[in-house]
Amino acid sequence: MDYQVMELEQQTEQLDERVIEIARVAKVVQGGRRFQFRVTVVIGDNHGQVGVGVGKANAVPEAMRKATDRARKNMHPVHLSGTTIPHQSIGKVGGSIILLKPASPGTGVIAAGGVRAVLEAAGVRDILTKSLGSSNVLNSVQATMQALDALKSPQEEAARRGKPVEELLPFWERRKKNG
Repeated sequence: MDYQVMELEQQTEQLDERVIEIARVAKVVQGGRRFQFRVTVVIGDNHGQVGVGVGKANAVPEAMRKATDRARKNMHPVHLSGTTIPHQSIGKVGGSIILLKPASPGTGVIAAGGVRAVLEAAGVRDILTKSLGSSNVLNSVQATMQALDALKSPQEEAARRGKPVEELLPFWERRKKNG
C-alpha cells in the first residue's frame, strides 16, 4: 500500500501545473448578484501528456483545487515529433480558432497566453501558432487542446497512406537525412 502512495506522490511532483485564468463570474439572482470565481488550470508532464481543468467556487483556493483535480483526470496524450508537432493542425471552439504549425529546432514557442501554457505543459518546444477569431482565453485553450488531440503520429499516418515514414517528416528532418 505504501508503494502505491509513493508512486502517486512521485507522479504529481513531475507534473507542470499552470494557472491560466482566474475570473470573477456573476449570477444575477433576485436580491442582486452572486459572485463566484472560475479558475482555468493546465497540467502537463512536459513529455506528451497534457490536461485542462476548469473549477468554479465561492473562494479562489477551492476553485483552484477543483480545476487541478479535473485537469489531472482530463490528461490526454499528444503526438510529438521531436520538439515540435508532426503536422499542421487547427482547433475550433466557439469563436476561437487556433492554428498550430510545426517549426524547425531553435524556433521556440511562438504563442501567447493560454495557448503557450498548454503547449509548454505538453512538452512542445518549437512551434508556430496563430489565433484566428475570438481571443477568449477559455475557448482558445480548449481549441488548442482540440488541435493537439487531432494530431496523428507519423507512423500511423504513413501506415494508413501506405508510404514510408521518411516521406511524412518535416522538410528540415528530410534535409538532414539527405545531406
